[in-house]
Amino acid sequence: MNKGTTLEVTVEKFADRGMSIARADGYIVFVPGGVPGDRMRVTLVRARKNFGESRVDALLEPSPLRTEPRCAYFGACGGCKWQHVEYSAQLDAKRQTVSDAFRAFPGIADIPVHPTLGTEETYFYRNKMEFSFSADRWLTQAEIASGERFDLSFALGLHAPGHFNKVIDLAECHLQSELSARIVNGVRDFARGSSWPAWNLKTHSGYLRHLVIRQARHTGELMVNLVTSYLDEERMAALAAFLRERFPEVTTLINGVHSGMSQTAFGESLHTIFGPGVIRDRIGRHLFEIGPNAFFQTNTTQAERLYSVAREFARFRPTDLVYDLYCGAGTISLYVADAVRHVVGVELIEQAVENARANAAANGVENVTFETGDMLRLFNRSFVERHGRPDVLIVDPPRAGMHPKVVAQIAALRPERLVYVSCNPLTQARDLEALVEAYTIDEMQPVDLFPHTFHIENVARLTARA
Repeated sequence: MNKGTTLEVTVEKFADRGMSIARADGYIVFVPGGVPGDRMRVTLVRARKNFGESRVDALLEPSPLRTEPRCAYFGACGGCKWQHVEYSAQLDAKRQTVSDAFRAFPGIADIPVHPTLGTEETYFYRNKMEFSFSADRWLTQAEIASGERFDLSFALGLHAPGHFNKVIDLAECHLQSELSARIVNGVRDFARGSSWPAWNLKTHSGYLRHLVIRQARHTGELMVNLVTSYLDEERMAALAAFLRERFPEVTTLINGVHSGMSQTAFGESLHTIFGPGVIRDRIGRHLFEIGPNAFFQTNTTQAERLYSVAREFARFRPTDLVYDLYCGAGTISLYVADAVRHVVGVELIEQAVENARANAAANGVENVTFETGDMLRLFNRSFVERHGRPDVLIVDPPRAGMHPKVVAQIAALRPERLVYVSCNPLTQARDLEALVEAYTIDEMQPVDLFPHTFHIENVARLTARA
């Protein structure tokens, strides 16, 4: 096969990162946006010996698994890769993602995977969204075709896929809430009408950088965090007056100041303009305080299901000592604390540990201890001597998974039960293959926290071998 070859193919299955797989005489062709069952005409844009990458020229016959995307920006915006896929098919594909990840490791290839736990709310499910300002607006094909003239020097929305400096000026978004979309449109109109300049990545100049909206699912509290390149008290006072008049639902306004070159919505300094500077939300029976820079699972309802699965898999006894590694702000630790004797949480980030301790105190949970430290250095024999040998280990590492030495320490410690929560089945499978001599992998449960995307959380239950 050569670059430029045109083919008619039928899509067989989903692949990684929003791609799908088809075959032409045994040759693997990656198809962007394909749905299993689609018949398509594609052209190879890159051809290698064993596979090629293509662009779609025509959809000849749509798959019965296709559905109409809800958002006008679908295909231009990278926020929702699978809006055109029936939700039941998304759940099947995510289960397959987990199975495929484990099949890549011969020692654990046949572990049973339960059907993915989905959600009734496939839209408006996020409790946090980060929108970017840009002095370099990206026009969608629909906007170009309209013939309308657009101001390209100002945009507020999400980045166009593959373009770090280009932002789509979103008038609607179905990820967070309808109120969130109204706030985005209102802030855009206010800032543009006030001639506030958007950040220019080429010249590293401008005032407006990010708009972060956090909404509490159970309490209704709402935070607006405007991230700017410098502090301007007069401008923030004007924005505060505008929000209070137009959007009384906003309970606190923060001005995060970020003067560096990196494109991050984290403020190096935070200024509370009105309200308490935090919002509060519940997971289970506990109330958590969420600051502007705090980590909190972005789908509150499904996070509760995820933690419920982890709790069920752990099969707790009242006498259990539990280690919660990579504990963050202590959400899992507090969620399971009432079922066990004591929980010891470990986390690298000091601010997260401070939040965990504050959350424990605010909820009256006394049978928890939180320690700050690098897992590689902290999780050792002296740590176990200090806290006691755990009956249950819960791990919820970042996407990169666990360091091999931490995996080896777990194998040597060998607590009776191990629950591994992961946002990346590939690194989870890698880590668990290294544990098969010490543990049996009993079952796995995928949980969908991010409908219309290819991301999946997976919980694995392990029992120590005799």
